[in-house]
Amino acid sequence: MSAQPPVARPVLVVGYVAFAVPAIAAFQPADSVVYVEEPDVARKRHVAEALEQVPFVRGLIEWEYHLPGRADAFFAAHPGLDPVAVIPAVEYAVPFAARLAERYGLPGASLGAAQLLRDKHQLRTVAAAAGIANPVSEPVRGAAELAGFLARNPGPAVLKPANRQASVGTRVIRRPEEAEEAWAQCLAQDEGVFVPDRPIEPSMLAERFVSGPEFSVELLVARGRPVFANTTGKVLYPGPYPIEAGHTVPAELPEEQRELLVAETERLTAAVGFGDGVLHCEWILEDGVPVLVECAGRLPGDSIADLIEAAYPVELVRAYFALMSGEPVGPLPGRAAHATAARFLAPDRPGTVTAVHGLDAAAAAEGVLLAAIGIGPGHRTAGLRSSWDRVGIVTTRAGSPAEARRLADAAAALVRIELDSTEENS
Repeated sequence: MSAQPPVARPVLVVGYVAFAVPAIAAFQPADSVVYVEEPDVARKRHVAEALEQVPFVRGLIEWEYHLPGRADAFFAAHPGLDPVAVIPAVEYAVPFAARLAERYGLPGASLGAAQLLRDKHQLRTVAAAAGIANPVSEPVRGAAELAGFLARNPGPAVLKPANRQASVGTRVIRRPEEAEEAWAQCLAQDEGVFVPDRPIEPSMLAERFVSGPEFSVELLVARGRPVFANTTGKVLYPGPYPIEAGHTVPAELPEEQRELLVAETERLTAAVGFGDGVLHCEWILEDGVPVLVECAGRLPGDSIADLIEAAYPVELVRAYFALMSGEPVGPLPGRAAHATAARFLAPDRPGTVTAVHGLDAAAAAEGVLLAAIGIGPGHRTAGLRSSWDRVGIVTTRAGSPAEARRLADAAAALVRIELDSTEENS
């Protein structure tokens, strides 16, 4: 009998992101990836059934990775798994993946860095000590403390969770009289199918509102040193909820400001002790000074990775997986050859969707790479209060950031979501 060939070491991906599957499928061979997902999330999102259709998937392990100490328990329960890499795919997976990489002796962020990145208050403490600009920020435990912050710091403020994602529970507040209503509203932090059923303890921050254009920096980091850097321009929806309405890659910035944003992100990398992986750091330029908003230790969401790959071009996801597997990453482009943009689609008010028009026209419009929407008749929306309330996206590519953004806006304007608001107003 001939000997069976050895089974290749798997990549562990912590957290299921449906939109990431095509990018991973472009380079991962069959039966090479094991997903780890929270049991409640796996059940609610039917993850096992979805992964059965993906050739590169070897299996699914259900594990409560949100909880402290569960990475070490996973390692103890799966000593022979011997992965080649551990990849955090969602925000809540970052500490678990970092610790698991340490236990398996693999490249990773480091648990210390991951914990700082997942706690916005602790991140501000470390960043400020490193000389990085931060807004005035205080933990608050109730509406009275929020009102006190507003009284001591006149002007607009932002109430936000220190431990959530996707702008959930975040609101701009203009006056102390809004404190009671804002506190009650921002404590409603339900993320539905994307989080476990068990409650997540609220941890809230009040911060001075920072005014200025918003950007993010995406760094691919190997042993604490950047090997690739991109800047993304951001535009927000109007109103009290700071939700991103669109992105442009690369950002429209003078070279000195681009270099400054990247340099500040590198300083933050060193300050938190980040080892290997991707950083997605958000900044506001206030009077030319980069002020830190927050920073994530994982691939950016909102299709930014797709925009980067199409603009440079570069196989960013593939390079990330290679880096986390300990493989050398060859020279990556320092400048984009094209420009790309995204514009998100969202209902303009609460209601029940009765029809969606114009998606085919948007897909066929000039420069469009993707036009997609995830809702149809019968979908109920409560309005736009977090990133989860956006329902579609249009992406474009052109010769300049301004042109890519113009084309994205024009294509998105072709999509019309009809709503029946009768029940919501009755």
